[in-house]
Amino acid sequence: MAYLNATTAPTLADRFAALMSTLETRRKQRRVYRSTFNELSSLSNRELNDLGMGRSQIRGIALETARNAA
Repeated sequence: MAYLNATTAPTLADRFAALMSTLETRRKQRRVYRSTFNELSSLSNRELNDLGMGRSQIRGIALETARNAA
């Protein structure tokens, strides 16, 4: 019994569109990361403690926020 697999490779235009989409997503994530990082960094240690976080957690929180934003 013969089987036919009729898949086609993405065209150059499709690959370029996917690349542009990925770059735009990364730009948005970077913007959210920078914004979150800068805002949390500007808080005092007391304000961070009131929020239940330490200064060492700022980077991780900013990364998680950026990943969830897109």
